[in-house]
Amino acid sequence: MAGKTIVVTSGKGGVGKTTTVANIGTVLAKKKHSVVMLDADIGLRNLDVVMGLENRIVYNLVDIIEGKCRKEQAMLRDRKLNNLFIIPAAQTREKDAVQPEQMKELCRQLAEEFDFVIIDCPAGIERGFKNAVAGAEIAIVVTTPEVSAIRDADRVIGLLEASLLKDIHLIVNRLNYRMVKKGDMMSTEDIVNLLSVPLLGVVPESEDVVISTNRGVPLVHDRGSKAGIAFQRIAARLNGESIPFDNGYGDGFLERFKRLFRG
Repeated sequence: MAGKTIVVTSGKGGVGKTTTVANIGTVLAKKKHSVVMLDADIGLRNLDVVMGLENRIVYNLVDIIEGKCRKEQAMLRDRKLNNLFIIPAAQTREKDAVQPEQMKELCRQLAEEFDFVIIDCPAGIERGFKNAVAGAEIAIVVTTPEVSAIRDADRVIGLLEASLLKDIHLIVNRLNYRMVKKGDMMSTEDIVNLLSVPLLGVVPESEDVVISTNRGVPLVHDRGSKAGIAFQRIAARLNGESIPFDNGYGDGFLERFKRLFRG
């Protein structure tokens, strides 16, 4: 049985796609699944830095496509988990170095070997986006509670649907509940109503994310991190587990989720 191929996208840069990929992939690997994370952001790779593997790169995605190495040679094994790998992007090549059909074929091959193939999609909706989406069967759209990010997410959702990719989920990142309560930030309910795709999870705003990125260690390794716990719950839902939407914001917030999903 082939593994699941998932693209993590947003349209707008800087909303936390790479952090999402790193943490979801790490949690799934902790659950004993075989996972490969593919950095499709040719020219601007970052997944290797978030995972603390930037000094181990010999080959990259484009090298695989051009036949300069076997895909196994380009894979970097995680420092903590033997069943977690990344394939880094090429940093000195253009995005047209890879074609959508080539990406689709590579993802097909990887899905035969791994339980999960998770693609880190570049920002924007041009060639890099088309490459990343080509090999995916599931899409996760990451947004923050900002009007520009939500508008871009809506545009991306429309493009995903136009590509006949129907299994689309939403992650709301960097939610500050105090600001929501004061009316200074859009609520999760507002965002879901606007975008009309199923919610996969909410990640609270946290300085832990910056610290973990700088250290090159996904924050799900920190048991005390609220953002890390949020990513654990997101990955569990992605894994088919029934996890309630309780993000520690109190009963009122949870009830709004329940009403939203009953409707």
